[in-house]
Amino acid sequence: MKEPKKCIIVDDEPAAHYVLANYIKQNPQLELVFQGYNGIEAMNYLRDNPVDLMFLDINMPEITGMELLKILPTHPKTILTTAYSEFALESYDYGVIDYLLKPIYFPRFLKAIDRFFSTENALHKEEVIVNSISVKIDGYFVDIELDQLLYAQSFGNYVKLHTTKRTYLASITTTELEKCLPENFIRIHKSYIVALDKIESTEKDFVTIKNEKLPIGITYRRELLDRLKK
Repeated sequence: MKEPKKCIIVDDEPAAHYVLANYIKQNPQLELVFQGYNGIEAMNYLRDNPVDLMFLDINMPEITGMELLKILPTHPKTILTTAYSEFALESYDYGVIDYLLKPIYFPRFLKAIDRFFSTENALHKEEVIVNSISVKIDGYFVDIELDQLLYAQSFGNYVKLHTTKRTYLASITTTELEKCLPENFIRIHKSYIVALDKIESTEKDFVTIKNEKLPIGITYRRELLDRLKK
């Protein structure tokens, strides 16, 4: 028998967790590996753990389900769960495979799972190349091309994104941003994340990118040096 597909539930309502967890446990092809109650918890888990399927609520505080999909550079196959249908059309722009309206009934849940396995068989888990991230700037989501991003600089609860074209002030913390970036970005200081391929020179206490000297924190120096050797 094949290994069951790893699932997570992200929903701020305990009742929704109870229903979905019960449905998942009845399907031997699925394994519930994590339950989160907000977008931040989901981002933290997804950063370090492989997941095949995410059941995601849309209406959550702080970061909505749609915002989470926009922020994450890659995310598992997703089935949205909500009491409202107004986001159904927009959701399919982010690779959502189905949309379950609450209260969720078991036959409709099974239909969504069948659709998930159909897409799994068809796509054979093709590798996704991440080339942009979506961040909130002045209340709107803006796509930032990663090949143009030089470095990110902490600015309170915001982050300055320095690109080859201009600097953006994004409504996201440095820690949240770090979780969204692919492996060719590295944190070199509590306030700085840089693109490895944009580093022009490295000295003991700083790196240079586009004539800007950026400090290297003591706790980050070893990892930076190890990554540069590869």
